[in-house]
Amino acid sequence: MIFITTKCSICNKTPVIINCKYNGQKLCHTCFNNSIEKKVLQTIKKQKLITKGDKVLVALSGGKDSVALIKILNILKERRIIELEALTIDEGISGYRKEGVRIAKETTEKLGIKHHIVSFKEKYNFTIDSLMEKESKKEYPRHACTYCGVFRRQIFNQVARDINATKLATGHNLDDETQSIMMNYMEGNINNMVRIGYKTQSSDEKFTVKIKPLREIPEKELGLYVLENNFEVHFDGCPYARHSFRMEIGDFIREINQKHPTIMYSTLNGFEKIKPAIKEEFIKKENINKTHQTCSICGEPSSDTKCKACKFLDEIYDN
Repeated sequence: MIFITTKCSICNKTPVIINCKYNGQKLCHTCFNNSIEKKVLQTIKKQKLITKGDKVLVALSGGKDSVALIKILNILKERRIIELEALTIDEGISGYRKEGVRIAKETTEKLGIKHHIVSFKEKYNFTIDSLMEKESKKEYPRHACTYCGVFRRQIFNQVARDINATKLATGHNLDDETQSIMMNYMEGNINNMVRIGYKTQSSDEKFTVKIKPLREIPEKELGLYVLENNFEVHFDGCPYARHSFRMEIGDFIREINQKHPTIMYSTLNGFEKIKPAIKEEFIKKENINKTHQTCSICGEPSSDTKCKACKFLDEIYDN
C-alpha cells in the first residue's frame, strides 16, 4: 500500500510505502530498504552473531525470509568479511517444495554463492509425503512437523560440519520467535524455551553455532522488503503447517497485534530479560549431572545413546 500524501519520517519525501505502527515511522522505498538492512546488520554487530572470517551456511528455503537473509548477508560477503554458502533441504512435499528449491538455486547462482541441496529421498529413502501417508493410517498419528524438524536439524548440522562452517544462519523473524516463546511457555517446555535466542551454541564442538539475524524484523516487513526489491521468492506456506499448533498461536498473535502493535517486541524483549533467571533456576540444576553422549548409530551428539533422528528411522524402517 502506498500512502501518497504522507511524507517519509526520515527523508521527508513521498511516496510512503509503509506505516510502522509499533514505532510511528512512515517510510519511503529507499528509507524502508535502508532501515531493514541497517537493523539486521546492527543486530549482527550488537549480538556478536558474526565475526570477521566466519564461514556462514544459510538455511535457504527459497521463501521470503531466507531469501531476504542471504541477500543481506551477501553485503558482508561482498565486503569480504565472511564466506557464504547455502543449504536447501527438499523434504519431498508435493506441489510445494519444488518451486522453493528452484528459486533457491537461481538466487545462489545470481549471487555466486555455493549451494548444497539435500533431499530426504536421497538421504533417508522416504519423503515427508510418504511418511504422512503411513501416519494417516495410525490411531495416533504424528504431525509432519515432528519428523521434519528432527531430520532437518540433523542435515543442517552434518552439512555445516562437512563444509567447516562456523555459523549456521536461519531466517527466523520476529513473528517466528514470538510464536516459539508462547508455544513453549503454554506447553511448559522449559528446556526448549531457554534455547530460543539470537544465538544457540553448545559446549559440544560437533554442533555448529546457530544464529538468527532477522529476529527483530516483523514477517510483514520482510514480505514487503522482497517485493520492493523484486526478489523472486516462494510465498506459499507448507501444507502440513496449516493445522499445526504453531499456526494457531500465530493466528492468535496476529489478531492481538492488530490492536497492540508493540506486543511482539514487548514479548521478545520481556523474554530476553527473564531468560537468564529461567535458565539458572530450571536448566542448570536439571543438567548438572548430565554428560554429552554420542549416538551409537550415526555418531551425532545426543542426550541419549541413540539420537531422536535414529530412533525415528528405526521406527520408519521397521514399518
